[in-house]
Amino acid sequence: FYSFDAMDFLYTSTNNSFGENLMDNLWAPWRHAYIAANKPEIKDSCFICSAKNHPSDEHNDRQSLLVKRLRFSLVLLNKFPYNNGHLLICPLDHTGDLGQLDENQLLSNSLTIQHLLKILQELINPDGFNIGMNHGSAAGAGVPGHLHWHIVPRWNGDTNFMPVLTSTKVIVQSLDSLFDLLTQSIEKHPFPEEC
Repeated sequence: FYSFDAMDFLYTSTNNSFGENLMDNLWAPWRHAYIAANKPEIKDSCFICSAKNHPSDEHNDRQSLLVKRLRFSLVLLNKFPYNNGHLLICPLDHTGDLGQLDENQLLSNSLTIQHLLKILQELINPDGFNIGMNHGSAAGAGVPGHLHWHIVPRWNGDTNFMPVLTSTKVIVQSLDSLFDLLTQSIEKHPFPEEC
């Protein structure tokens, strides 16, 4: 029997069947007390609900980066984008549990994402997209209480030395400029009725 204290750790490697090192593991079992502890409830306001609840006018929407209000969702620009054109698709209901959305909400949000891909493809011509959701704070959700999908346009070669060497990401277009382009394009290409 061995008792761990805060300075002890166990270092191991995982190898595949060819003996190649796949991943190193740093065992720190004393961290389990932190992980298992009850966390205090965070009572910060939800920026998604704030955008939803403010009066709908061009000034308020621009300030909130709210590109479009739909029947079941909101489309917002990400204030801290990973790449140019990074959008958030948010159900209207404040919930952090995907299981709480009904079929209409799920279908509507999927159709909204599909429609936005077409708009972004025409507007900024990316080579691909990352589309996804971080479900819960442990999975990386920045707003764990309000579900949202990310659409991140990607271009071949868009990862370069800047983030690696300087922890700096280069975004080639202002949020104001993208907001204008998106709202104009959405007017020309309305969302399907189901959204």
